[in-house]
Amino acid sequence: MKQGYAACGRPMQWAIGLLVLLALLPAFARPAPTGTPQPRTVLVMGDSLSAGYGMAAHEGWVALLGDRLAKEKPGWRVVNASISGETTAGGSSRIVAEVLRHRPDVVVIALGANDGLRGLPLAEARRNLARMIGASRHVGAKVLLVGMRMPPNLGADYTAGFERNYRDLSKLFDTALVPFLLEPIALDRDAYQDDNLHPTIGAQPKLLEHVWPALVPLLDH
Repeated sequence: MKQGYAACGRPMQWAIGLLVLLALLPAFARPAPTGTPQPRTVLVMGDSLSAGYGMAAHEGWVALLGDRLAKEKPGWRVVNASISGETTAGGSSRIVAEVLRHRPDVVVIALGANDGLRGLPLAEARRNLARMIGASRHVGAKVLLVGMRMPPNLGADYTAGFERNYRDLSKLFDTALVPFLLEPIALDRDAYQDDNLHPTIGAQPKLLEHVWPALVPLLDH
């Protein structure tokens, strides 16, 4: 019976914790500066795939996104808060500070690969991503959720559930969605570095072209 109460209590504890977190955000929010028009901000919260692992900072797809915005969407900028090795738990712990520091109009959440490689329980990853979406929405930002997929060696149930997490969260929170960041290069071995995990410099434009159609509608409203 005690186990039953504990199982029921965990979702409630998580929900209460999220509500407390969101309630604290206005107290820490800084007023928007006045006078000179401020650029609108796309904040990217990702892992090594978005941090540009194995290449110069200006060569990754997020940096290329900044270049494209400068040409096609003047008045917008990109802040890349991605960290190599980042997990959904790490992103969840950082999201409040990041959204208050940068006051983003759009938040791109591209996390989960490291969770999957470590076999993190799917429910934990889902809760972490939900916290990030909720905190982003609470400061008025639109959200683009960028998903990942796991190899079949983790088991059919885990692999399917991992992919389903992103679809379910996108539907629940009504966010924009890119189901699989690496889809355009998934079957191209030459598009990966020697570790067979991280895309090459030459693959970065393809990743940007894949993300752009889901992102650009969020910039036009």
